Amino acid sequence: MAEITASMVKELRERTGLGMMECKKALSETDGDMQAAEDLMRIKSGAKASKAASRGGSEGVIGAFISADGKSGAMAEINCETDFVAKNDDFLGFAQAVAKLAAEAANADVAAISAMAMTGGTVEEVRQALIMKLGENLTIRRVATYSTAGRLASYLHGSKIGVMVDLEGDETLGKDLAMHIAASKPTCVSKDQVSADLIEKEREIYTAQAAESGKPADIVAKMVDGRIAKFLAEVTLVGQPFVKNPDLTVEKLLAEKKAKVNAFTMFVVGEGMEKKVVDYAAEVAAAAKV
Repeated sequence: MAEITASMVKELRERTGLGMMECKKALSETDGDMQAAEDLMRIKSGAKASKAASRGGSEGVIGAFISADGKSGAMAEINCETDFVAKNDDFLGFAQAVAKLAAEAANADVAAISAMAMTGGTVEEVRQALIMKLGENLTIRRVATYSTAGRLASYLHGSKIGVMVDLEGDETLGKDLAMHIAASKPTCVSKDQVSADLIEKEREIYTAQAAESGKPADIVAKMVDGRIAKFLAEVTLVGQPFVKNPDLTVEKLLAEKKAKVNAFTMFVVGEGMEKKVVDYAAEVAAAAKV
């Protein structure tokens, strides 16, 4: 059997970007044949990726891209299993690359994006290679794209919250509004975008609550109208107090700036996904017994 030297392991690691122990094992299995070892690792990467695909991933990052002219852009949520991998430079670069591809193609369909070409192969091939390299399942969860006659602005809070705003106004205002949305989390731009069913449901709840006060029906009606107005102010962007100046609503700010928000998207990593609770102490204890 050929001797597996440190330099051989180093070379294979540089070729594949994989761990030293994995490289050493592949070289041992192929009797030191460098090309055969690389091929073997590529074959195994498919198997590893398939196995990893059964595991959930509620950690991750938001990648965002806006074209130089501010007219087109995209955001992508890319998930992984641990916050450690979410901080990996290759993973972060992949998220940015996916957002850029989506923006340039004006396509938010994950399946279509997966088939697009990027450095290193298709998006799906690069994703599979990253799974092998990082040892975790990685998924493109969702993508939002924009193309506007106005201007796009974005804000990333770390890499966990991403906001993109389509507005008619200057870049500074756009960034301020994107930051406001990340902090205040409105669900839509204005009250005309709130569904009638949701308003009716809230009205029923408020009516039942107000009726318990024992006040006359006309007073109850005014109380309910007041609660509905407050609810709409809380969930709509234009109704909220501006985070940089709470004495000013966003609606008044836009009027002062002669600006308008056409739409916005906010992604929060792992939103709505079940997060796996990992007992790291138990894992270490189990590993120590091996």
